[in-house]
This record gives sequence, structure tokens and C-alpha cells, in this order.
Amino acid sequence: MAASPIDLGSAKTRLQQDFFQLFGLTARFQLDSTLLDQRYRALQTQVHPDKFAHLPEAERRLSMQWATRVNEGYQMLRSPISRGRYLLKLHGVDTQEETNTAMPVDFLIEQMEWREAVQEAMQAREISVLEALESRLSHQTRVLQEQLGDKIDVAQDYIAAAGDVRKLRFLEKLAEEIASAFDEIDN
Repeated sequence: MAASPIDLGSAKTRLQQDFFQLFGLTARFQLDSTLLDQRYRALQTQVHPDKFAHLPEAERRLSMQWATRVNEGYQMLRSPISRGRYLLKLHGVDTQEETNTAMPVDFLIEQMEWREAVQEAMQAREISVLEALESRLSHQTRVLQEQLGDKIDVAQDYIAAAGDVRKLRFLEKLAEEIASAFDEIDN
């Protein structure tokens, strides 16, 4: 039997690692996305199921599990909101995105104003207004991501960070609405 490109015995242990450990990264919100991409490609090269096609079924299945785990980890860590949510989970904090809709009143009012502006721009077919809204939203999202990073990495205030993840989820939905408005105008 030909030797496998990776030690599948250690793969079982590595499947139990958290995603940061799997990629050899420090468990922090702020991370080097280029390094994450490099580690992902290196792991994918090692665990791609085609490399194990000649091995017995159990080892092929394990390689598939590992490749799946690498893909899941990459998707989780490359998205700031998913990474924040995951870090909070590692620290035992549930973001309660589905159950806790309590938000500061000013934030909720701002969300309503954003949505009204998107609807008005879409109905008036004003692409330049949508572009301006998208730019402002992108800036606001970056600012909130920086605050989330500070709360997780510096202050280690995971409860407050959960509130920022919920806010980011609102902004993510708003970005989807803006994208839909662009699509509506294009059609």
C-alpha cells in the first residue's frame, strides 16, 4: 500500500481542534487574512480527497472529513461576523441573534432610516444614492468590526462583543437589501 500524503492517525486528533488551532493561528478577532489564505491552501493541498483515492474506505472517509473541516474553518474565519461569533462561542458566550432582539433605540431608528432610504432610492431608481448608502454602510461596518475586535482581543468583554455581533448581523442584512435594490434596478 502506498503511503498517504498525510498522517491520517493525527488527522483524527486534528479534527477535534478549534479552527484557529487547525490553521495554526492565534485565537483573535484581528487576523492576517493573507496568512489564513496561505494556511488554507496548504491544508487543502494536504487533505484533498483525490490524494486518498487509492486508500481503503475508512481512510478516504477520514480525508473527506478533514477536507470538510478545513473548508468549514476557512469559511468561518474569513468572515468577520462569523469569526466574532465563533470566538464568542469558544469563550462560552451565545450571541443570541435569534432570541435577543434588544438593541439601543438610536441603532434601531437608524436601521429604519437606512431601510427607508434604500426603498426610496430603489423606487426612484437612483443608483448614485444606493452607491452612497452602500459606501456609508461599508464604513459603518468597518468601524463596528474594529470595535468588536477591541472588545474581544483587548478588553475581553465578550458580553458587549455579543451585542456588536448582533449589530453587525443587522448591517449584513441591510447590505443584502442594498444588493437586492441594485438587482431590482438592473432588471
